[in-house]
Amino acid sequence: MATDDPETPPPRRRARREPPQRGNGQIRSAAAAARIAVREITALTGRPPNNIVAVQRSEDGWCVAVEVVETRRIPDSADILAVYQTELDGHGELMSYRRTRRYLRGKVSEE
Repeated sequence: MATDDPETPPPRRRARREPPQRGNGQIRSAAAAARIAVREITALTGRPPNNIVAVQRSEDGWCVAVEVVETRRIPDSADILAVYQTELDGHGELMSYRRTRRYLRGKVSEE
């Protein structure tokens, strides 16, 4: 619906996103692999992601590490965080996941 009112902003258009997979079904980018891993971890744990902490192409697909808040506390520096390591095949199917680390948000350690 068009309007001549200068106060009315034009309708927003959605940004084009690159397809997550090539025509042959292969994941095309690290960003696409990360989006798939986040979706899977969220579905399996019921917890939203906090950060993507690693993405690496493997021989058969992708390895993605996703950080989630496992337990929220007050203050938030006492939150318990966890890192889940996922393995996706070249088509984006989840092959495995496991929690590799748990820690307090306020405790920083160098690895």
